[in-house]
Amino acid sequence: MRPDEPGVHAPGSATEADKNHDPLSRGTGAESRPGPSTDPTLNEAYRPMSSYGNPLPWKLLSLVLALGLLVSLWTGHSGGRLDRTEGGLVDSISIGLKLAPGNLDIRNQSGTALDQLLIGNVYEGLVARDSNNTVIPGLAKDWDISEDGLEYVFHLHKGMHFSNGHTLDADDVVWSLQELMDHHYQGSEMLKNYRSIERVDATTVRLRLTRPYQYLLWELSGRAGLVFDRQATYDMKTAAQGSGPYLIETFRPNDSVLLKADPHYWGDRKPKTRTIRIRYLTDDNAAVNALRSGDVQALAPITANLAGPFRSDPSFQVRTGEDTDKFVLAMNGKGEATSDIRVRQAIRYAIDHEQLIASRGGVDKAMGGPIPSLDPGYEDLTGLFPHDPDKARQLLGEAGYGPGHPLRLRLTYANTYGTELGDQLRSQLKVVGIELDVRVVEFSVWLQDVHANKDYDLSLVDHGESHDFYQWATPTYYYNYDSPEVRRLYDRAMDTVSQERSQELLTQAARRVSEDAAADWLFNYRITTAWHQGLEGFPVNLNQSLLPLSDLTYRRD
Repeated sequence: MRPDEPGVHAPGSATEADKNHDPLSRGTGAESRPGPSTDPTLNEAYRPMSSYGNPLPWKLLSLVLALGLLVSLWTGHSGGRLDRTEGGLVDSISIGLKLAPGNLDIRNQSGTALDQLLIGNVYEGLVARDSNNTVIPGLAKDWDISEDGLEYVFHLHKGMHFSNGHTLDADDVVWSLQELMDHHYQGSEMLKNYRSIERVDATTVRLRLTRPYQYLLWELSGRAGLVFDRQATYDMKTAAQGSGPYLIETFRPNDSVLLKADPHYWGDRKPKTRTIRIRYLTDDNAAVNALRSGDVQALAPITANLAGPFRSDPSFQVRTGEDTDKFVLAMNGKGEATSDIRVRQAIRYAIDHEQLIASRGGVDKAMGGPIPSLDPGYEDLTGLFPHDPDKARQLLGEAGYGPGHPLRLRLTYANTYGTELGDQLRSQLKVVGIELDVRVVEFSVWLQDVHANKDYDLSLVDHGESHDFYQWATPTYYYNYDSPEVRRLYDRAMDTVSQERSQELLTQAARRVSEDAAADWLFNYRITTAWHQGLEGFPVNLNQSLLPLSDLTYRRD
């Protein structure tokens, strides 16, 4: 679940909380540099002077100065300024995003806004992941895993350095992971079974576990595996100094970021565009207008329903990419009515997923189970509970409900998701005789009543995390779902060293969860992105949490 991303994938950082114990944040705390501005006192220095009957030179001077001021204002504009380079490529691109970070402290600040901005662009990890959610080499060019799965030896690239020129070697890797675990930074909880990290030599590190953990490499491709400069001193809330292809030139919290290419970047992913300006556009209409006017050359995401005009305009491209967001209709496994599997199954048969998806623009994908297509263990389970109102009524009758004894349930969810989905579910369930009391509450109320106290019948949440099947193997999670078989399968999947075997076990576990109707998976959210023709290299899959920009180019005729 992403509490920092409310709405139908329209995040607004609702629960960002600062933690102030980062030893890297040893700077002065100075504000980030302001952007271009005009000093009104400069105008006073150029007041027209008497030319004793010959005013023309001063008029010309005034005109030149005015033109100069206009040029200055334009080049300092925060929108879509395009500077051409040889071959028609521009060296400055503006893109519009929605996830706006309030600060840059990726070690303490939660929320995917910082992952999207910083990972792969400014900071780099021991390993990385590609657009198919697969682990690939990062700072480590390769690695060896012991037969028992308890030891990982990473071989680092040679000649690496941070943007400030400091050498990046095994000492920085060891220090970064030790700091992560010692101070419980964001991502530390994901390194299950961690035991130790040690330097073997300048380009080799050894990581040990107390027991195997199949997801270790994938977790290291996120925050847990980021490597920081152990010698650097800066305020991580307002600055970011890593080993990636871009530098943070300016940062305006919740507004914009200017990325500047590092001309001395050590790796193969040399940045193809000199500067990239990121504008955070939280209003959908404003975002669409910015794309249409050229203030931004790309927009991610764009609401599917608003993308129609761009699809039919040859000046733009619109693409839909895969993501791991799962809109889950949770059913309380210990609820008075929902503890009955027949009731849960009836709800699943009653829901028309195609209708829900069509109302959102038709680009999302039906799931049928808890694992999305980009995660290990995925299987298309949509055939288990097809839309069948008659079957739903039959199951409700077997459970003791009918016209004389209707089933009444509460659907409680956070107001960050709006009211449309709740209204649609009320209408769909009414057809089979379920009276749904929809309660849209403040997110803080949802956290207390549903997530903490488990006081609900049904709830609705966008669970956006990848590799999060552990929820279904955790009886204390707010679902109140407890299957010994699922727990055994999941534990075996995490303990095995074989990736193929792990995926087989996860597939079995996911099918069991779906057959138990532990929840209904309304749809898998898919990202719609639009950009101007001539722009290339913009990531499509996973671009709300993974947005490497080094390949981005824009050629304008």
